[in-house]
Amino acid sequence: MRVAQFLTEQRVAFETIVHPPAYTAQKRARFLHVPGKQVAKAVLLAGPRDFFLAVLPAICKVDTRALTVALGKPLRLADSREVAEMFRDCEMGVVSPFGNLYGLPIILEDSIDPDTMLVFEGYTHAEAIRMRCRDFERLERPLRLSFARKQQPAVP
Repeated sequence: MRVAQFLTEQRVAFETIVHPPAYTAQKRARFLHVPGKQVAKAVLLAGPRDFFLAVLPAICKVDTRALTVALGKPLRLADSREVAEMFRDCEMGVVSPFGNLYGLPIILEDSIDPDTMLVFEGYTHAEAIRMRCRDFERLERPLRLSFARKQQPAVP
């Protein structure tokens, strides 16, 4: 099921934005002229027997140690094969933040303000969805935890 169809069925206000292909959330922010803290990325995490989605600002990275402590189980970043298997209806490499569509529990970075307008990757690298975080939370019922760490800028 496509994200736009899901959101329409759930009667959620959203906007679909087509942009040049962006393979990172930071690049999506640049293409859309949106601050990186308003672009959310979803990261698939693998536990011993299950998967989770972590949703956090584009300017951050997942602190798997913090999540391991908070959830009481070891977590690691899923590999590309696991991502492809989980998100078969998406373009290769896309991780949808809508866990309900895939039977995945969601962990949302606690620092994201519920009133923020967030931009998510759609189901391709050239489509984004903009919606209010509060609406995302109402749909997905994520667990809010503090697990994001600011990424260090790349050294040229």
